[in-house]
Amino acid sequence: MPRKITLVYAEPTPRPVFLEIMRGRPEFSLRRCGPETRPEEVAALFAGAQAYQTGSLRDELPRHLWADAALLRAAPDLLAVSSHGAGYDTVDVAAMTEAGVIVMNQKGGNAEGVAEHAVGMMLALLKRIPEAQAAMRAGTMRVRESVMGRELAGRTVGIIGLGLIGTRIAEICRLAFRCRILAADPYLDAETIAARGAEKVELATLLAESDVVSINCPLTEETRGMIGPDAIARMRPGAILVNTARQFIHDERAVLAALESGHLAGAGLDCWDREPQPAPDNPLLHHPAVLASPHTAGVTVESRQRIATWGAEQLIGLFVRGECPPRLVNPAAWPAFARRFSAMFGRDVEARPAAE
Repeated sequence: MPRKITLVYAEPTPRPVFLEIMRGRPEFSLRRCGPETRPEEVAALFAGAQAYQTGSLRDELPRHLWADAALLRAAPDLLAVSSHGAGYDTVDVAAMTEAGVIVMNQKGGNAEGVAEHAVGMMLALLKRIPEAQAAMRAGTMRVRESVMGRELAGRTVGIIGLGLIGTRIAEICRLAFRCRILAADPYLDAETIAARGAEKVELATLLAESDVVSINCPLTEETRGMIGPDAIARMRPGAILVNTARQFIHDERAVLAALESGHLAGAGLDCWDREPQPAPDNPLLHHPAVLASPHTAGVTVESRQRIATWGAEQLIGLFVRGECPPRLVNPAAWPAFARRFSAMFGRDVEARPAAE
């Protein structure tokens, strides 16, 4: 009888369909972990486990369940780590690669939801809807012109990171609102960026010329703190900042200072230093020109259904059919993974990752 694949999965899962699919596959044996899992339980939980479906947000997963070097010591048979979402902040990719463990995510599954959320924030902030609503609730609305807004149509929108989400934001803003689109993405050439409907510029130019700046890049050592005091000072006075990507890319104190000075007209923040609930006394939560959401840009019924389904199908394709995952984060780990997989299961996987 073929050896079963032991999968440890972290709750909460994006949607019930993930477990419905995996429980319907006799090739897999499932083990559950979650916020209540204690550190002393990790070794027994991961003993003999080949796959780990993990949460993607730091503050929703206990530190001892992050996929890092410490977890690898408790999981010597681990072959693959799959993130619930597009992000993989709880995974030490370098440690996994060194150990011959592949990392997968569900990139693109929430692109539509995040793009719509970002554009919604742009519109709400330009029209000053949060400020108007606060004044009405307080009973202080007397003169409508005190919350006079601006239109998105014809404005310049700067997108930092022109991946799937950034490209969709560019499409919406260009086609629906006739916006000029600038893009800063060091990993794409000008021709590729033009094909995605934007002009390639350096970050300094984007900040200086954009009425709205949308952050849509991953959190890396390069992007951590990228939108700090110096970057914000380069932004056009009265500009709007929107971050639906990851926390720590923008500096919360710098954003607050720019809002209080009037240099920024508004900020749409879906990402926070502490998630999903920032400290209740965080001044950004109480600033009238801030539109806040708890990292829910991609939390839609449709997005969650997609990423849950994709996550299950990607694990099945990998372990049952030996296919290279379509959303492989660390292709450098594939050769070592393939050798380990063959030794463990007595069958081969694809010789190398599919071309990107």
